[in-house]
Amino acid sequence: MVAVTAALIGLLILTALVYDITRLFGCDEPRRPPLARLRGRRAALEAAELRVVGLRLHHRLDQAAYQQRMSSLAHGRRAPARPVSTVGGRHG
Repeated sequence: MVAVTAALIGLLILTALVYDITRLFGCDEPRRPPLARLRGRRAALEAAELRVVGLRLHHRLDQAAYQQRMSSLAHGRRAPARPVSTVGGRHG
C-alpha cells in the first residue's frame, strides 16, 4: 500500500513538472487581453497594430523592432510588452 501511495505522489509531482515546463515555454500571454474578450480577436489585433504604429511614429521603435512586431502581429502572436529600441526617445 505504501508503494502504491509513493508511486501516485511521484506521478503527481512528475505531472506538475511537465505542466510547469509546458507553461514556461508555451504562450507568453496566459489569457487573452480584455479587448479580445469584448470585441473579438480582430479588434485586438487592430488595436495592437495601432499601438505599434504609434510607437514608430513617435520614434519609440526603430525599423527592425517595428518590422518584428508587425510580423508577429501578422502571425497572431503578441509582441513583447516593453519596446526594445536603439533609437532614443524623450529620455534618450
